[in-house]
Amino acid sequence: MVPTTAPPPTRGPARLLDAARGALDVIYREMIKFGVVGALAFVIDLGLANLLWHTVLEDRVTTAKIISGLVATLFAWVGNRQWTFRHRRSRPAHHEVALFFAVNLVALGIATATLAVSHYGLGFTSTLADNIATVVGIGLGTLFRFWAYRRFVFAGELL
Repeated sequence: MVPTTAPPPTRGPARLLDAARGALDVIYREMIKFGVVGALAFVIDLGLANLLWHTVLEDRVTTAKIISGLVATLFAWVGNRQWTFRHRRSRPAHHEVALFFAVNLVALGIATATLAVSHYGLGFTSTLADNIATVVGIGLGTLFRFWAYRRFVFAGELL
């Protein structure tokens, strides 16, 4: 039987480099998972918005966008809580969900304002223009969400 020994602990610059690599690895994995959840939520948001625009809410594009955004947000809550940031959860669930929905309310406001400015302010009223404005708004909201989720919602110690 060959005795095994643990490698000596790293010190100084090597330790800092290891810590930086570990932090970047965590951010990278979170970004990938966040992107997958976000892509699925995007499909839900845009698909439901288009369904509503072409059926029951033809003349109410912002109302349809709010409804589709809320449904996509519910999906994203489950995906991000159970998969993307599951290692960061340290708050009671009711605190996380309140913060999550507050952040998403702001992001939904960003997306809806982008659509409203395009549709009502600039007069771009075609379905294509509404979809482009929705994509731009969701993109801006997504940047805000990733930052806010890491900073406020799932800001607990890594588990």
